[in-house]
Amino acid sequence: MIELNPKYKPLFLNDSRYFLTTGGRGSSKSFSIATMILLLTYEKGHNILFTRYTMTSASTSIIPEMNEKIELLGLDKDFTVNRTEIVNNRTGNVIYFRGLKTGSGNQTAALKSLNGITTWVLDEAEEMPDQQLFDKIDLSVRSKEAQNRVILVLNPTTKAHWIYERFFASRGLQGGENTVVDDTTYIHTTYLDNIDHLDETFVANIERMKRDRPAEYEAQILGGWRAVAEGVIFTNWRIGNYEPQDIEGYGVDYGFSTDPSSCTKVGIDKKNKRIYLKELLYKPAMITSQLGEFFRKTDPKGVFVCDSAEPRLNEELKRYVKVIPAVKGQGSVNFGLAIMQDYELVVTPESRNLIRELNNYVWKDGKEIPVDDFNHCIDGIRYFVSYHLANPNKGKYYIG
Repeated sequence: MIELNPKYKPLFLNDSRYFLTTGGRGSSKSFSIATMILLLTYEKGHNILFTRYTMTSASTSIIPEMNEKIELLGLDKDFTVNRTEIVNNRTGNVIYFRGLKTGSGNQTAALKSLNGITTWVLDEAEEMPDQQLFDKIDLSVRSKEAQNRVILVLNPTTKAHWIYERFFASRGLQGGENTVVDDTTYIHTTYLDNIDHLDETFVANIERMKRDRPAEYEAQILGGWRAVAEGVIFTNWRIGNYEPQDIEGYGVDYGFSTDPSSCTKVGIDKKNKRIYLKELLYKPAMITSQLGEFFRKTDPKGVFVCDSAEPRLNEELKRYVKVIPAVKGQGSVNFGLAIMQDYELVVTPESRNLIRELNNYVWKDGKEIPVDDFNHCIDGIRYFVSYHLANPNKGKYYIG
């Protein structure tokens, strides 16, 4: 017998399209959602897509968790479980388990073959990098046979995340609400809602964190949205207008499948130690000719300091604009970051992805090693800034 927290009743009762389920550790949100979708398979016409942005193997991650719920419900005979799907033997309804990120890109094309999806669960939704991918899958949930639901399950991160901007800030919500706004039901729980089912040592650790690290308690345990990530590398930035400078150009970082190619306009004011930044490009799957045409259209006489990881790409792009490859070396990343930290960074308000990176680019485990994430714009900026500020003989040799 499973008894769900009453806060999750709206999952069954509300006719919303979107359900935002947030909370910190020990809040029972994942447990409740898993139970809900198993029970939903008993209703006619429901097929469920359960995804995580990164899920290398459902059989070793989420499938065992779902099996546990089936056993707790005493419904072992009603379900057939394999490596990627769970089938309700009574109704024929299916729960499909898929990861969205693959080595060759995302799986949206493969997901189109799954017919009759009425409910999409995006678990660990904070890992979804952008809302374009979210929209593609969201628009495929359009069955006429039953209520359509899109359920996001997440531990809140920073307020720069697109989920906060789209579902909270734009609707005047701060996070932590249990309410309904427009087409969205908000469900927020904490360990306090589930404390009767938690181990005493777990609760003791939480209370210790509450006393010694209140900011972490607020974020990790109560599920509050952070203003910025813990250990963030850049605090020396503000929103402002771009002002032309004598030293100007473009910092470029390449991506392709899941990672975007980025291009940021950079203006350096050495006298006032200020760097002006304007995001121009943040897009995956761009081929050489598309990048070249973008650069030429942006500034045919401009200087583009680019990632040197793909020398052939840089040589091909030289047919369009002036390209200077970033020469990398030991310690170059921290050296470039130190230069950027020594200046005030002024970021244009429309530079949404760059702002998100500045709020989330952090040191690894308290050490002076940056986590290789949230840095596509920042890496390109670092290449350009290092080229111009690392040494007076720029172009002859390069640290960056």
